[in-house]
Amino acid sequence: MRTTGAPLHSVAARVGYASEYAFAHAFKHEFGTPPGRCRREERRAPRPA
Repeated sequence: MRTTGAPLHSVAARVGYASEYAFAHAFKHEFGTPPGRCRREERRAPRPA
């Protein structure tokens, strides 16, 4: 998700999930935050120089 601007349903399909919901559920279970929030926080984070 860090290297693509693809919609979450596309990312989910690419990694083998049949639905965006199933992907989001598994992602939150693994990382403790929903994928959408993770992506937003990545965009806001300052980039190292």
